[in-house]
Amino acid sequence: MKTIRSFLAGVIAALALAGLVAPAAGREPPRNDQGEARREAQAGTHLSLREIERRILPQMRGSEYLGPAYDPTARAYRLKFIRDGRVTYVDVDARTGRVIGRSR
Repeated sequence: MKTIRSFLAGVIAALALAGLVAPAAGREPPRNDQGEARREAQAGTHLSLREIERRILPQMRGSEYLGPAYDPTARAYRLKFIRDGRVTYVDVDARTGRVIGRSR
């Protein structure tokens, strides 16, 4: 649990820093994918991240959960796990909660 908190603290710090950096001229500002995912969940078109985690984490017993990433184009979450030094990504459809891919 302490590792997850450390990871989340690092992610929050990185996001805060990213908000302070101006985008390069001629480039789009960085997207706020997590904010977009939150809006979709509030609108009822996507499951919340917490709901997806509630469904997927029990399937990954014995693995340490490292955190999520959201892909707004695919409308999918990628959950990252590690076990015995091996990283596994579980791709989940944000609309249905169905696992759509798993990579090792």
